[in-house]
Amino acid sequence: MKKRIIREYFSIPNLMGYLRILLIPVYLYLYVHAETTRDYYIAAAVMFLCFMTDFFDGKIARKFNQITEFGKILDPIADKLTQGALVISFSFRYPAMAVLLAAFLVKECTMGMIGAWMMKKGYRMDGAQMHGKICTAVLDTVMFVILIFPDITYLFVNILVGISILVMAVSFGKYLHMYWKVWKERFQKTDRKEKNA
Repeated sequence: MKKRIIREYFSIPNLMGYLRILLIPVYLYLYVHAETTRDYYIAAAVMFLCFMTDFFDGKIARKFNQITEFGKILDPIADKLTQGALVISFSFRYPAMAVLLAAFLVKECTMGMIGAWMMKKGYRMDGAQMHGKICTAVLDTVMFVILIFPDITYLFVNILVGISILVMAVSFGKYLHMYWKVWKERFQKTDRKEKNA
């Protein structure tokens, strides 16, 4: 029992996920209090460490057979918290980021509610889809570019925000389509059987 708990919740990939979440308030403090370019680079270094843990935790999990059901939940949560922290911190400097923040919240809240409902119905999530991973990679790249270039122009930020929202919308649409297909193929049939029983 103890070994199962350790494997499920305290595997190396999951510990890296915990570290990523713990680094978020450190990054926010450094970014909000940054006054010089050097200060922003220090904040960027912390966020780069977050990105590296995100990159390697999946590779370690697959290579050493440490994929867990909890890890499938923890990893996307850590991703979204990291992205949310970046967008929130940037919204203090760049007005366009408020639009991206609103789009981000709509997407994640909607997907979170649908995902929770589907899990309650007994459907197991298979982790992030490829388009979701691409969306995460694009958002992370955009956020990191803005982070390491604190003097970037508002016009360029607006262009990056537009690209991010477009990629996010495509991924959101694909997830909604996937959820709709699952609902039609599994839950709708189950609901009909329960009504006819």
